Amino acid sequence: MSRFCFVTKKRTLSGNKRSFSMNANKKKFLPNLHNKRFWIKEKKKFIKLRITAKGIKIIDKLGINKFLK
Repeated sequence: MSRFCFVTKKRTLSGNKRSFSMNANKKKFLPNLHNKRFWIKEKKKFIKLRITAKGIKIIDKLGINKFLK
């Protein structure tokens, strides 16, 4: 399973990690992913999504039905 958010479309980024002496080392910047279950009233069942913490906040604000369409 790839490191990808269903709601915010965030993916793994690559870049440089800089030390105090400004030496550059390659680094992966991973999104803050969580496995979360959401209850859907119309279907009367849970759905499991792998989304970021920001995506959880967005779903809490707007509702899960907007993203299922």
